[in-house]
Amino acid sequence: MSRLPVAVVSKLDKIPQQIADSKQRQCRYTSPNCSHPIRMNKDLSLLQRYPFERLTDLKQGLQPPSALDHIALSIGEPRHPAPRFVVENLIAHLHQLSNYPSTRGSEALREAISNWLSQRFDIPAENLDPGCHVLPVSGTREALFAIAQCLIDRTATNPLLFMPNPFYQIYEGAALLAGATPRYLDCLPEQGFLPDLEAITASEWTDCQMIYICNPGNPTGAVMPPGYLRHLIELAHQHDFVIASDECYSEIYFTEDKPPAGLLGVATEMGNDNFSHCLVFNSLSKRSSLPGLRSGFVAGDAGLLEKFLLYRTYHGCALPPATQSASTVAWQDEAHVIENRRLYGEKFEQVLALLSATLAPQKPQAGFFLWAQTPISDTEFTRRLYAEQNVTVLPGRYLARDSAMGNPGQDRVRMALVAPLDECIDAARRINMLLAVL
Repeated sequence: MSRLPVAVVSKLDKIPQQIADSKQRQCRYTSPNCSHPIRMNKDLSLLQRYPFERLTDLKQGLQPPSALDHIALSIGEPRHPAPRFVVENLIAHLHQLSNYPSTRGSEALREAISNWLSQRFDIPAENLDPGCHVLPVSGTREALFAIAQCLIDRTATNPLLFMPNPFYQIYEGAALLAGATPRYLDCLPEQGFLPDLEAITASEWTDCQMIYICNPGNPTGAVMPPGYLRHLIELAHQHDFVIASDECYSEIYFTEDKPPAGLLGVATEMGNDNFSHCLVFNSLSKRSSLPGLRSGFVAGDAGLLEKFLLYRTYHGCALPPATQSASTVAWQDEAHVIENRRLYGEKFEQVLALLSATLAPQKPQAGFFLWAQTPISDTEFTRRLYAEQNVTVLPGRYLARDSAMGNPGQDRVRMALVAPLDECIDAARRINMLLAVL
């Protein structure tokens, strides 16, 4: 295992103490009708501002050209039309609002998810029990946050939770509010934008309780090959930690016969038929362009899901019955998913053709983000692009944390190709116009 320089290790060693010092500050709120401060969860003071709040501040005071319509490439919100048959099913089952939903989810929904997993990742159907290996959730966001609250043992001496850097900020917030210390794993181009597992020390592996991975990655679009996932599963068993694999971009790829590998599929190939130490999170938001439905699932280790179901029973986050019905038919259909991929593929082809001689971003392996390097600082590029061309992108540094080697998102921007094709093409042309004067 490779070792970090002494100076780097010394800097990293200070991070847990800095977080511990921060935890000593009580989080208090003074009610307008009471002069006495109200005690609150002190770990709330550890949460950092969300990237889009920082983006709003960055754009404050700027006046973009009024003759140009605004184009937002900053938020990864799918804008393709929702599948009509799903919407019709949802409407047809609104009468079920008079019934309490089951936290475990309907048998039909769990079977639909289980069948989809089996077919998509080549998992023998007999290895997937819809009753214990699958749990519907209200989209991946709430489940990715909640799983840390359920599984992290905050009484441990040094509970660590690993995550990629840059990352989806829910991972960090979940770690901090669960009482764990985040350990950020830089995703750099020389590593194929994958977390460097060899940079982790033996003592850190010992203290690790869980690792978040995003496969395909947000914002990089990097796909973890089967060998990488096999190694990670071996490490999880060796050091007894849980892998929480965020696979919400798994169905947006560009070659129909080469879909990204998934954690449960690799576990099955290894003979880990009960998916020990493995949990995957997926949803209909990106796959089916249904972000407003708030419907997804967690699947994998039955022992972990049993505890998570107990947690969720108290949490009160069951999917509404009509949502469960609409989700069932969505997971049963692939035609709309193939069309969804075609639309993204067309946008990437035309946008990259326009930008190739200027910004020259690398085509991602999967997902709908471009992770582009900027000729000036990412924040200044973002400000000028908005001020001069009325196009909004997200500075890469807002998606990452400073490490001993710097900020892995610095001087990059994330561009989400979620808008209609004509808007994406227009945005690419405007970016070129800005680059021409830099």
